[in-house]
Amino acid sequence: MTFRTLVLFATALLLAAPAAAQDSLYTVSGIHVDANAASSTEAMNAAIAQGRGKAFQILFRRLTRQADWAKQPALDAQGLLRISRGTNIANERRSTTRYVADVTYMFNPDAVVRTLRAAQIAFSQSTAKRILVIPMSPNVSHGPWAQALMAPAFRDSQVPFTVSGAEDDAALAALNFDAATWNDVSSVAIKNHVTEVGLVQALYANGKMTVNIRRLGVGEQPAKTSVEVPMLQTVGTTYPAAAQAAVRAIEDLWKTRSAIDFSQRGRLTADVRIAGLAQWGEIQTALGSVGNVTGMTVTAMDMNYARINIAYLGGLDQLREALGAAGLTLTNRGGQWTLARNP
Repeated sequence: MTFRTLVLFATALLLAAPAAAQDSLYTVSGIHVDANAASSTEAMNAAIAQGRGKAFQILFRRLTRQADWAKQPALDAQGLLRISRGTNIANERRSTTRYVADVTYMFNPDAVVRTLRAAQIAFSQSTAKRILVIPMSPNVSHGPWAQALMAPAFRDSQVPFTVSGAEDDAALAALNFDAATWNDVSSVAIKNHVTEVGLVQALYANGKMTVNIRRLGVGEQPAKTSVEVPMLQTVGTTYPAAAQAAVRAIEDLWKTRSAIDFSQRGRLTADVRIAGLAQWGEIQTALGSVGNVTGMTVTAMDMNYARINIAYLGGLDQLREALGAAGLTLTNRGGQWTLARNP
């Protein structure tokens, strides 16, 4: 069997397979339930049903922007069951009339997607890449502001992040929040194995605290957002609330880029360099895991090269974001797109 025949056979198998869902994205853990009823079984059913609604709210807010949280679909108990896949139960305690447990809820990705699309709500299906957060107040600092950002409560952020260490301060000493570019932070980013950096600046003035966030990425225009935080007695006691607001703003900044508007559709042609059949299979598997890629066809192929057509939902920036999360880089040189597996 020739290389070309093997590739075409592998392509057919991979394209026939359903897109791989990122189950962890649709799993909500640690929901504490507690209910009373006439019997132990009734109490258990009531508790798990109550927790399912709480879990769906967490999932909905995980996938959508804060501006859309008020649009959460109002699902009844049967509606929630239809989008559910199952539960895992821990720390269970029961009596004849009471049921207490910690429950993990698994939701069906396809059913959730259909529900949100029917409600015409933009949402993200990809998992964010880890970013490096550089605390500034107003310049790079590792005092109380940095400590607030490193609090354990933020370790499960939708956008996973690492706070730069004090050992990086010398390389960042001249950093200017408003003028900084990727070149100013690239050495520290490479050291921390990230391709995105968030400058997170806390400023106190006129009796209020403002948190400014500036996102820097490889080959991308900087993006900026700000949020005001009410003062809680002193600057030091306000930092934890400001850190929480900063993390939520970082998540929203990412979701603004990654949340898919399903009314938009696009198509592009990309060239793929192939080092071997195994790599070609990895690229196709990665493409299959991207929720806004609706189709891929091979239009030309040689021993070390393929040309493919990609059909997708949402905008081009959202496609590149989702591909990046799947380990693929989409670049444009002189009007021709190139798709490559990340090293």
